[in-house]
Amino acid sequence: MRKTWKTIIFSLAIAVNALWGCKLDVSAATLFPGDYFGIGFDWDETDKMEKSDGWSNGGMFDCTWSANNVNFSDGKMHLSIHKDGTGGYTGGEYRTRQAFGYGMYNVSMKPIKNVGVVTSFFTYTGPSDGTVWDEIDIEFLGKDTTKVQFNYYTNGVGEHEFLYDLGFDASQSYHQYGFYWDQNSITWYVDKKPVYTATKDIPKTPGRIMMNVWPGKNVDEWLGRYNGVTPLTGSYDWISYTKTN
Repeated sequence: MRKTWKTIIFSLAIAVNALWGCKLDVSAATLFPGDYFGIGFDWDETDKMEKSDGWSNGGMFDCTWSANNVNFSDGKMHLSIHKDGTGGYTGGEYRTRQAFGYGMYNVSMKPIKNVGVVTSFFTYTGPSDGTVWDEIDIEFLGKDTTKVQFNYYTNGVGEHEFLYDLGFDASQSYHQYGFYWDQNSITWYVDKKPVYTATKDIPKTPGRIMMNVWPGKNVDEWLGRYNGVTPLTGSYDWISYTKTN
């Protein structure tokens, strides 16, 4: 049920933003032409990356994205959740300007530990890019950061969640997470070790690399009820992509 509502909510958000002329560019991102892409987060590389700012996904995303919630210090990027001063919340989101296809995706990160919030690393393309909705996820649910959730969407169809027990608390230190994606499968990795593979209905459409943190609304069964604690910050050391040979 949760994923069915996510699909409906996202579609409604697209429609509403289109009607109001908000910041949803209906144009596919340019496909990355090289074999390797890496960001070390020493600063905001605006030629390669962009901050989401001034709009909301709506639905279960109980925040408005704010560029002020994306910050860089000590060679790390920090995405934060804050109060917005009017009884709501702001979240942080950072994404590539280009889309990426089959290959190996990696991130070194430390998620938020707090009930009701998500810290993520994923690829995404959809109606906002003028394409079908394809997505591959690594999601940390702040209610239990000893586990990580893997998921994917193919043409808007999800229901592929898998919760993996890490054997450590991811919020306490940086670890490497990733996935290898080809036309037949997706294999997720933790600290370079393969831990789970999916082979059914694999997505095909290149997508942007994205990271975000956000508090949930009306998804207590999934995330737990957000307790309103702020500020909360997830941190990222680096990301990389290596094209399939």
